[in-house]
Amino acid sequence: MTTARSKQIDLAVTPYYHCVSRCVRRTYLCGFDEKTQQSYEHRRLWLEQRIHRLAQMYCIDICAYAVMSNHYHLVVHVNKQKALALSEQEVMGRWSMEHQLDPLIARYQQGGMTDQTSVQICQGVIETWRERLYSLSWMMRELNMSIAMMANKEDDCTGHFWEGRYKSQALLDKNALLAAMTYVDLNPVRAKAAATPEESEHTSIKLRIDAVKNAQTTPDSLLPFIGNERESTPIGIPFHLNDYLQWVDWIGRRVRSDKLGHIDANLPHILQRLEDSHPQFPDICNQLEQRGCLWVGSQDKLHQAKRQLNRQRIQGIAV
Repeated sequence: MTTARSKQIDLAVTPYYHCVSRCVRRTYLCGFDEKTQQSYEHRRLWLEQRIHRLAQMYCIDICAYAVMSNHYHLVVHVNKQKALALSEQEVMGRWSMEHQLDPLIARYQQGGMTDQTSVQICQGVIETWRERLYSLSWMMRELNMSIAMMANKEDDCTGHFWEGRYKSQALLDKNALLAAMTYVDLNPVRAKAAATPEESEHTSIKLRIDAVKNAQTTPDSLLPFIGNERESTPIGIPFHLNDYLQWVDWIGRRVRSDKLGHIDANLPHILQRLEDSHPQFPDICNQLEQRGCLWVGSQDKLHQAKRQLNRQRIQGIAV
């Protein structure tokens, strides 16, 4: 029997969830279809870009994702408190990123509305939008609907694209979060679509690794690693990025009879591989987790940023 969505997602129990959506058709969501000799590889980018776009709009952080040939995975953190703390202007600004505002709401947004009945109507609508901004069901619906419409248009057909509702798992503690993220980040390796996590296209783990290589902070749409949780620590994934990468590499080397692929046991460990291609990778990786660090770059770039911001000091990392 199908469990009601309201009973699967309860933010009073946990804000972390693992979501999966599968394509209903025989043809691929992404990748290359051997039978028709048609490539759908470009659809991976559709989905990846859409995930990042909606993460900017919704108060739902992305911990991990992987876009596969006929399905995708998301591990998310639903940030209800962030949504509740938004001003009305911020709520309207976020909602208008993907939706056209009603003329009445647009007038309210501009200020100067004096009719109290209209004001109350607008405020009620805005509060509805606020609730939607931390609704996982709303975000998943908008994600899947937009991809289905694009794929149907490209295939010149109608009908269902996704296999019913998305599936979700509540992640109740740190171990569950770690297990789900590891499973998601290793999906391409296990499917033999990539040899290593750092080569896994359209995954969060590759995006994080590439960001460190380029001396960039965690992408805004991804929840950062913050190390051990403390009372004063901002919201983030309660592990160190270096530790997580080594954990994923270690788990990925295990040979499983039910999976096609694994990480070659003869390869150096992941931090060694990354250090070989980028000698400063481990140091930058550790420094990026420092609380309050907003700027990363060469000494020249840091000085340039300081001048442009007209500040005497900025808290940054020189690489």
